[in-house]
Amino acid sequence: MVLIFVFFGYQKWFEYEAQALIPYISNGPLIFWMYPVFGIRGATWFLGVSEWLFGELLFWGFWNKKAGVLGALGGCASFVSTTTIIPFFPYGWAASAGGFPAMNENVAFLMKDFVLLAVSFYLLKRDLLRLSLAPYSETVSSATATSEIPSGLNRRIA
Repeated sequence: MVLIFVFFGYQKWFEYEAQALIPYISNGPLIFWMYPVFGIRGATWFLGVSEWLFGELLFWGFWNKKAGVLGALGGCASFVSTTTIIPFFPYGWAASAGGFPAMNENVAFLMKDFVLLAVSFYLLKRDLLRLSLAPYSETVSSATATSEIPSGLNRRIA
């Protein structure tokens, strides 16, 4: 996921990507507001920085559980935003093949985001579990360390 966010974010810095994203962002019910606020290039730069931030947080999450949770939440938000474009994309279903479920390439391109959303949700679940078990593991490790000290040494230290 870290590499995916790095590569996705990198693409957003180029004009070809800004132009390619116009139909997606324009029809996204959760992201349509970006063009009036940031403009075409600003919207893609905003997305690129966001994707790099999510990737960095996921990477940092190996050592900091809270950062992992934030990165996974960002991933979930990102992919919810892109998957919600599918029902609103004009001509997304191939009329020549009878419409739904036959997809045009724009909708087919977005289908990968369902898998990435599932992975982000899984990472969120795992990081929340790690975060909730952290106080317990710290208590267990300190109790184990105390029990490993011979009882005679424990009295001398005190």
